[in-house]
Amino acid sequence: MMRRVRIITPNGIPKESWWRGWGKAVLVYSQPRMAASLALGFSCGLPFMLVFQTLSAWLRQEGIQRSTIGMLAWVGLVYSIKFLWAPVVDRVKLPLLFRWLGRRRSWMLLAQLGLAAALLNLAGQQPALNLTTVALGALFVAICSATQDIAVDAWRIEAAPAHEQGAMAAGYQLGYRIAIMVGTAGALWIAADYSWHASYVVMSAFTLVGMIATLLIPEPVVAVARESLQQEQRVVDWLARRPHWPAWVRTLGSTFIGAVVCPLTDFFTRNGWKLGALLFAFICTYRMADYAMGVMANPFYLDQGFTLKEIAAVVKAFGLVSSLVGVVVGGVIVARLGVLRALLVGAALVMISSLNFSLLAVTESRSVVMLAAVNSFDNLSLGVHGTSLLAFLASLTSARYTATQYAVLSSIYALPGKLLMGTSGIVVDHIGYPTFFVYTASLSIPALLLLYFVSRYHRSQPAAVLQ
Repeated sequence: MMRRVRIITPNGIPKESWWRGWGKAVLVYSQPRMAASLALGFSCGLPFMLVFQTLSAWLRQEGIQRSTIGMLAWVGLVYSIKFLWAPVVDRVKLPLLFRWLGRRRSWMLLAQLGLAAALLNLAGQQPALNLTTVALGALFVAICSATQDIAVDAWRIEAAPAHEQGAMAAGYQLGYRIAIMVGTAGALWIAADYSWHASYVVMSAFTLVGMIATLLIPEPVVAVARESLQQEQRVVDWLARRPHWPAWVRTLGSTFIGAVVCPLTDFFTRNGWKLGALLFAFICTYRMADYAMGVMANPFYLDQGFTLKEIAAVVKAFGLVSSLVGVVVGGVIVARLGVLRALLVGAALVMISSLNFSLLAVTESRSVVMLAAVNSFDNLSLGVHGTSLLAFLASLTSARYTATQYAVLSSIYALPGKLLMGTSGIVVDHIGYPTFFVYTASLSIPALLLLYFVSRYHRSQPAAVLQ
């Protein structure tokens, strides 16, 4: 009589269950809302690339110094202070647009219309003659883009249940990575054959992708947590006991506390002050390496002797495949292994990627093949890295304050990296590219240490928010 043998995986899970688990993790991408997340990710990624990486190549070709290019990247600090107007996006109903589209979609459309106008404005500028005007134009693009991010992030979190957030983040990242190809490879190719002005006119037309998606997607229906309602009710009751105050003071106070104070107190009430502070510290450090390295990527390629078309064809278009693989793999890892292990994998891959760039910098021969290999691994790493972080941030928000809480979390994760990004050109001028990329790799170490403590806290208190 033959006995059936059960094969056990290293994790102690029967093989059949193990494979079924990974299969379910992949099938989560079959949800129709993933296509909407992809289109909106494209809409969010396009202006970011055009203001930073592509604009840095344009400025470098115009003879602008690397230190100046690095400092112009501080325009990106707008993304780090978007939490200041996130309560407005969370609460204010736009006239006419709200009744037609709802809260999230109305703000998306308004921001997208602003982006189209802002990119057309940049298309008509001459950086060598009026750098200040270019900087102001880039600032307006960043403001519109950050506002769109607030609304899109809120829609993405509210439109899907918690177990699908990894896939939603991956869909968003897929669209974002396609936008990277269009906003860098496409823009560089058009600039090489025609002009930078024509390139930015064409890029402004691609904002229609986001507009069409906004008009087609449904407005999410949100279930509000009882704890959040109780917090706001306490504010209402407290103000009701002060009838002698002017009505406008009570209204303004109620609005401010409900929109600004309650989202923060809700976060720390659910997580506790110790874990909340630890989470904030981890989020602040996780993407420092990515931001510090990214702004110098195109200047590095150009200084190594690669042409615009080589950068467009090899670095951007060829790297897109690995980028798409990275975000899909990131979503599957989150769904199967959990967000904490996915964060660990993403940080380790980004460190290795930075060291690969350091190796490329010391290579004497100008090898297009090596450039493609290094950049492909970098895109794969960033795909896993970004998808893991987006899913992690989504898991920390509550339904009542989705836009505000996510804006705060996504702002603080970008702030340290943006500050370092502005000094990247100065660092390269002083230590050179090989040592610079070793330096960016080391920036992931603090995040890995903090992730260790976050995971220890989670194991000791399994009822915590983290999954």
